[in-house]
Amino acid sequence: MTTFEFGVRMFATPSELVAATGQILGPGQWHPVEQGRVDLFADATDDHQWIHVDAERAASGPFGGTVAHGYLTLSLLPALVRDVYRVEGLRLGVNYGLNRVRFPAPLRTGSRIRATVRIDEVTEVADGIQLVNTVTVDSDSDSGKPVCVAETVSRLYFAREA
Repeated sequence: MTTFEFGVRMFATPSELVAATGQILGPGQWHPVEQGRVDLFADATDDHQWIHVDAERAASGPFGGTVAHGYLTLSLLPALVRDVYRVEGLRLGVNYGLNRVRFPAPLRTGSRIRATVRIDEVTEVADGIQLVNTVTVDSDSDSGKPVCVAETVSRLYFAREA
């Protein structure tokens, strides 16, 4: 039976995910994206472009301040999606890939983000299911456009019964 935990939709079985195909879940909780996180991501990826890490120069740049890397936003999807739904009884869940990713608006450093998820497709694969979702990440800035829209592909493997 599908349950809710603090606004998080909980799925107990693969068939519940199948039944939710086409549904929009969320939005999740807000998460801040501060300059320190952006700087750490720049260090981890060797992407120190000034629009991300140089507040003084970025203030007079095209976005009026620093912006987060698009790939930082993308890397936060697993945490953002956990705020929207969870699947019980998993042995293992893996990111299998992405079908499409877009960054329609910049994510201004200091903004908050949250995700909404549409379950697009659930199919059986060997020992599990493949789940295709469209994840839309919005920020609390005034742009009116999402900062990321990604079609994610995950593989979910369930615990075997004894």
